[in-house]
Formats: sequence, C-alpha cells, structure tokens
Amino acid sequence: MTGPVAAIGAIAPIGNLASAAAPTAASGTSGASFATALGNGLDAVTGAQQTADGLAVQAATGTLVDPAQYTIAATQASLMTQLATTIESKAVAAFNTIMGMQA
Repeated sequence: MTGPVAAIGAIAPIGNLASAAAPTAASGTSGASFATALGNGLDAVTGAQQTADGLAVQAATGTLVDPAQYTIAATQASLMTQLATTIESKAVAAFNTIMGMQA
C-alpha cells in the first residue's frame, strides 16, 4: 500500500508587484516612474523564470522534494511572460495608432 499524499504548502507570493502596479498621482508624474514600473515588472518576470529554471534542474536531478513547487513556479513564469507579451503588443498597437493620427 502507499502512504497518504502530503498536503501542498502555502503558495508564496512572487514579489511586491503592488508597488510596481500602483497608480501614481496625476500631478508631477513623469516618464521615469513609468520606466521604473516597467523595469520592475520585467525584473519580476525574469526572476520568476529563473526560479522555474532552478526548480526544473532540481526536478531533473531528483533533488526536488515537492514537485508541486516546480509546477507552480513554471505556471507563474508562463503567465507572467504571457502578460508581459500582451502588454507589449498593446503598447505597440497604441504607438501605431498615435503615429497614424499624426499623418
């Protein structure tokens, strides 16, 4: 017979994305705050991908204790990458629309 399946541990947050996504006040805003938020978001995507890669190596070598950790990390990295790609596509579409208005 097999033993009972261990409970899945709590999912740890990826990072403090709330500060990157928090809107700033309308007065005194600049492109620098947008660039900072964008940079923080891309850093978070890179961190999630690196975490998933590290857990994949552990899973391949047999040193990973809980395979659910890898599954969760890979899914988070995938979703974050999809979100970044969608935002990039929307930004390019908005830029093209603005440039079309100037003609």
